[in-house]
Amino acid sequence: MCGIVGIFDMQGSGEIDRGLLSKMNESQFHRGPDEGGLHSEPGLGFGHRRLSIIDLSSGQQPMHSADRNVVLTYNGEVYNFPELRGELEALGYSFRTHCDTEVILYAWQAWGEACVDRLRGMFAFALWDRPKQTLFLARDRLGVKPLYYSLLANGHFIFGSELKALKQHPLLPTRIDPTAVEDYFGFGYVPDPKTIYRDVYKLEPGYSLAIRRGDERIKPRQYWDVTFDPGNFSSMDAAGEELIERLREAVKIRMMADVPLGAFLSGGVDSSAVVALMAGLSDDPVNTCSISFGDPKFNESQFAAQVAGRYHTAHRVEQVDPDDFSLIDCLSGLYDEPYADSSALPTYRVCELAKKQVTVVLSGDGGDENLAGYRRYRWHTYEERMRSLLPDGLRMPLFSTLGRVYPKLDWAPKVFRAKTTLESIGRDSMAGYFHSVSVLSNGMRQQLFSEQLRAELQGYGAIEVFHRYREKAPSDPLSMVQYLDLKTYLAGDILTKVDRASMAHALEVRVPLLDYKLVEWMATLPPSYKLNGREGKYLFKKSLESYLPNDILYRPKMGFAVPLSSWFRGPLKERVRVALLGNALGQTGWFNRTYLEHIVTQHQAGLRDYSAAIWSLLMFEAFLRNAGF
Repeated sequence: MCGIVGIFDMQGSGEIDRGLLSKMNESQFHRGPDEGGLHSEPGLGFGHRRLSIIDLSSGQQPMHSADRNVVLTYNGEVYNFPELRGELEALGYSFRTHCDTEVILYAWQAWGEACVDRLRGMFAFALWDRPKQTLFLARDRLGVKPLYYSLLANGHFIFGSELKALKQHPLLPTRIDPTAVEDYFGFGYVPDPKTIYRDVYKLEPGYSLAIRRGDERIKPRQYWDVTFDPGNFSSMDAAGEELIERLREAVKIRMMADVPLGAFLSGGVDSSAVVALMAGLSDDPVNTCSISFGDPKFNESQFAAQVAGRYHTAHRVEQVDPDDFSLIDCLSGLYDEPYADSSALPTYRVCELAKKQVTVVLSGDGGDENLAGYRRYRWHTYEERMRSLLPDGLRMPLFSTLGRVYPKLDWAPKVFRAKTTLESIGRDSMAGYFHSVSVLSNGMRQQLFSEQLRAELQGYGAIEVFHRYREKAPSDPLSMVQYLDLKTYLAGDILTKVDRASMAHALEVRVPLLDYKLVEWMATLPPSYKLNGREGKYLFKKSLESYLPNDILYRPKMGFAVPLSSWFRGPLKERVRVALLGNALGQTGWFNRTYLEHIVTQHQAGLRDYSAAIWSLLMFEAFLRNAGF
């Protein structure tokens, strides 16, 4: 895992400021502390920070082809590179190294833009083909590795693994995009391809971008998508056996490394499954690590210990300080734009712990999206059944009214907290799902935003993020929300969180449950194999029964939760008041101070639970301060 940067003169061959290129590159030192390199020539500059994982003695970047016609800067791991190398050698290419970087160089020379179709792994790279005068960028299919870019006023195209690298350039446009603010308070992150800044973008997962010098067009091309067409399965048992074999193969190819390797072990289904399969593939004990919390409501460490004991792993566990809120300012610097998933705190700590033991870890990320593990999927299918019982003309006004008049009962038992469900049923399927995943509902955002911001939005709503996928989304209700999560939440939230937290500690995280061949196959499973009654990941759990105890497979899902609500009424009480009612938010002119006071007062008095809204606002305020607004 590494960091990449670049500057490209789209119109000519002007001199590239090598000092600036170096500054951009060094801003990502944490992503690759082992080595650094620059390449510059008229009209082009590449930079690279290396975290050495495979072929430690060679593989330095930027790397040139043998004929020096192509130069590459690359972040990631391509797991099928030995097979591709064999194909390329048969075509006459000779190799000087034993790493995947050189394979990508010759894959480009052999197959052009179609080379990305052959790469199996996680990657973001840029290469310059001098004879073709073409810059080519690509990002992996699921978005494990990040890639940001912008076209500057001087005609230079710049890119980098993190926004902080682009921000080193004095010409980067840093006007905040109001639609990205709306998206952020809707989703809790800024979904691809936007960033918080106008005219600065993320290359979307499964996209590539070719720019020929002299051509002013920047038009990303989608080279991959997942489809949910049903497959043919003789029985559920047979599908379960195939699922385990496919996952075992995805794990196996990710255990290749010339540095110490291990796994996260949370005690949940996905990470436990990965560890169980790793143990069967390794002669030595698997290195595992987990963090524990003093509060049993948030603590899964005993389940992690159970799996570690069964598979005799070299297990390491550390307890997180129950009041571990010292990272709040650190997080805003880590993500470079507003990011409101509070599980970023424990994720940062578990990466810090893992790095004490290994340089590469395997994780269980992606299981919830691919195999229907989230509780919200169950609620969505319930709501869809209700929607199907009444015609839209009757259902929408009826349930909208019920949702509007039903009180918000944060303090009541779950069975009485029906407001969100009623409001969701009063909407169409996609809007209902957006309502259920929103950090701040449409109504809350309307009250939070000032007239000025609402005017700047010109009617734009965050639901437009989902509408982009309306045509390609499957019609089956469960498959549709899985598809939406794969296109938005997975890359924008989950993978962003893991990439930044791990790279802050120079730790490489590999995700076998996001192997694209496995993802394509899992998408063809019947929805009832994934969500069966109240049980999510049904097939996965059944097929793991001989590997893991029922305590691991069938207990309620916990996740990486953080006690925000009590923090904001206790040790962070004054900090919340100062941040939400202070200058940074106030000077933007975008927020309704009366509503901010309402949020703070109601939450701290224990009358409402506004912890998600307060965390989102805290992170936005910290972003503004760190960005110098």
